[in-house]
Amino acid sequence: MVKWNNAEAGMAEQSENLLRTLLGQGFEGYWVGGCVRDELIGRAVHDMDMTTSALPEEIVGLFKHTIPTGIQHGTITVMLQGYAFEVTTYRVESTYENHRRPDEVTFVKEISEDLKRRDFTMNAIARAVDGTYIDPFGGRQDTEKGIIRCVGNPLERFNEDALRMVRCVRFASVFGYSIAKDTWKGLLSQRANLQFIALERIRVELEKVMSGNNPIRGLGLLRRSQLLDFAKVPVLCTRFDSDIIMGLNDVMHEPNSLKWALLLYAGGFSSDEAGQLLRKWTFSNQDKDEICNILRLDEQVKQVIRIQDSEISTEERRLLWIRVVLDRGRSTTLNWLKLQRTLPEHRQVFPLQWLDLFARWEHQMCIHHLKELNISGREVMQINNIAAGSWLGELLHQLLLSVAAGIVANDKNCLIEEIKRVNINHG
Repeated sequence: MVKWNNAEAGMAEQSENLLRTLLGQGFEGYWVGGCVRDELIGRAVHDMDMTTSALPEEIVGLFKHTIPTGIQHGTITVMLQGYAFEVTTYRVESTYENHRRPDEVTFVKEISEDLKRRDFTMNAIARAVDGTYIDPFGGRQDTEKGIIRCVGNPLERFNEDALRMVRCVRFASVFGYSIAKDTWKGLLSQRANLQFIALERIRVELEKVMSGNNPIRGLGLLRRSQLLDFAKVPVLCTRFDSDIIMGLNDVMHEPNSLKWALLLYAGGFSSDEAGQLLRKWTFSNQDKDEICNILRLDEQVKQVIRIQDSEISTEERRLLWIRVVLDRGRSTTLNWLKLQRTLPEHRQVFPLQWLDLFARWEHQMCIHHLKELNISGREVMQINNIAAGSWLGELLHQLLLSVAAGIVANDKNCLIEEIKRVNINHG
């Protein structure tokens, strides 16, 4: 068996069994693309794609469990022992529709022809079951030097598929590679074609940049290239504060929602503006809400906790802060505090001593949710002997604030006494 240092043993074994089945029937077959690249550079191999001289119908005939995932383009998914492998017939591609999808593919018998159509040299390497490599474009040498280089003419590669320009930036960011001069020039000359690419496809690449180990490098390349200025929904790089973006270094291991919120904060986006942009860029509602809630909390804190206003006592300000935390939730609050601590001194609205105070007040909160109150809405109605109405929600939230602030103990008897006191005071 070929030794794979970075692939799960069972997956590597079954993929080799697949290739040997093809070879046993007189076909050629190789591992190709990302799995070969990642093995060479020491990254974890998560899937193993293969290429073969066998036609799609011949692949289907050789294996018991297959899925025609991309049969029109020659790709069949083969299932072996619970592992899924994409197997694609050697092919060449004609002109591309809207700079993304080939109008037509033609199956060929030479692997060199298939490798010629690929995007970058590091992705145009094939590996045989005897461990040898097919590398007609110097991909192994480029990976050793840390260079991203287009296969053949960069103008043609980027004109064929404009998404490759964003992938180029993503690879440079995630791998820490440099971009070959002619590849960079080709990217700049073809960037207007990004308008033809679905925002969802670009977003996926950007999310990989933000999840990588050096998102600042990727964002820097996007800024230099101005690529996103040419997207269907443009994002102008000039509006982003590079000093604030540097704060990404401090939240590398935090959730992506915090990273996106920091980026949008650096761009001066309001929560409403950010929500509209994220929706157009096909972010899920959950992701959009998590990101925008951080920005909304920022706006809310700045509005209600006026640290320069001497007429507001410390206790009043503490209660205002607790209201904000209860309104936006603990997770959003903690993310906002982390965001604020990343800001350079000249961009800080709240000095660090205030952030420390906010953090201490949040930590001292006894509860954060209505469900944590030791009394239910039904019990409150029974005590008051009044049908449910808007009063119930108002009273429960008042109890929540009192308990969270440590004014009333989260004990049923204490809560009942507080309800009676409120009733007396308000008739």
